[in-house]
Amino acid sequence: MPDRPPLTLGIEEEYLIVDVETRELVREPHPDFLKKCKKKIGDRVTNEFLQCQIEVGTRPHAVVGDAIADLRALRDCVANTAKPFGYAPIAASTHPFSRWRQQTNTKKPRYEGLKSDLGQAVRRMLIGGMHIHIGIEDDDLRIDLMNQMSYFLPHLLALSCSSPFWEGEDTGLASYRLTVFDALPRTGLPDMLNSHAEYTRLVEHLVASECIEDATKIWWDIRPSDKFPTLEQRVTDVCPRLRDAAAIAALYQSLIAYLYRLKARNQRWRIYPRIMIMENRWRAQRYGARGKLVDHGRSRLTPFAELIEELIDLVSMESEVLGCAAELRHLREIARTGTSSDRQREAFEAGGSTAVVDQLVAEFRE
Repeated sequence: MPDRPPLTLGIEEEYLIVDVETRELVREPHPDFLKKCKKKIGDRVTNEFLQCQIEVGTRPHAVVGDAIADLRALRDCVANTAKPFGYAPIAASTHPFSRWRQQTNTKKPRYEGLKSDLGQAVRRMLIGGMHIHIGIEDDDLRIDLMNQMSYFLPHLLALSCSSPFWEGEDTGLASYRLTVFDALPRTGLPDMLNSHAEYTRLVEHLVASECIEDATKIWWDIRPSDKFPTLEQRVTDVCPRLRDAAAIAALYQSLIAYLYRLKARNQRWRIYPRIMIMENRWRAQRYGARGKLVDHGRSRLTPFAELIEELIDLVSMESEVLGCAAELRHLREIARTGTSSDRQREAFEAGGSTAVVDQLVAEFRE
């Protein structure tokens, strides 16, 4: 792959903070908790819209294994800092029983503005995700790869599902998080764009119309980051187990490298109508890794495990070059045994909602 961009990656995770005795979310964590986290890892930890949430982000890394080592250190810092306060972080996209109406939002101008602009839709954002950035300096290349990568977003989602419960009820979905998030404007699959200039004009139009202040309020499943020269996928739930996060990161990085290889050969991945990708997005949201997605090339529903085997084969060369082949192979285990949503349901059957929280706390430190 001559002249391939370095495709460095960084990972952001959003955590929920629970009380280790009640297993409820901590409505208003002690101010010293975040201060002590920041003292240890600086601006790589930030608060989120709700006070019961925090976000961490790795530095850019060339290799998935290094990014995961960085993420492990961040998780250890948050967990160790939380312990003396009687708190514990969980990496799940919803809490199994805490209620959004009982939470308080963080007092920041940006968050107060969101609360004012978006009403109840944003006040119930008791959800967390995992965002993965891939470094791509060329503006037009980011847009081109974004268009093609949209096909694979349902596959990434299916591998990550960790939000089956909402306010004490089993939603029947593997990822209820997206049901909540999709209530916001400017979410879902991105528009198909011909160039970065077209994207810039779109943003400028929304800003001039006083709909948004900047591109950070475009919350697509995948987008050009407004802060970094990266292509940021945002469709995935946050994974309780680091090895699952590593496998998803390896697949995303390898797919971007594969699509670039096609481009270098004057080829590209077929662009399908939005409704076809949205069908798979829904199926991933509903069934996770134990369901079926549509193989649009063959026009048939296909067990997800079969599709994973095809994807591993598709990007095998890229994963070897990028040094993430071992992480990529773990996708088979996720497809075989299921995601966190499946494990959470098993824990609930065995011990109820508190057992789910205990499992998530334990998996955070695995």
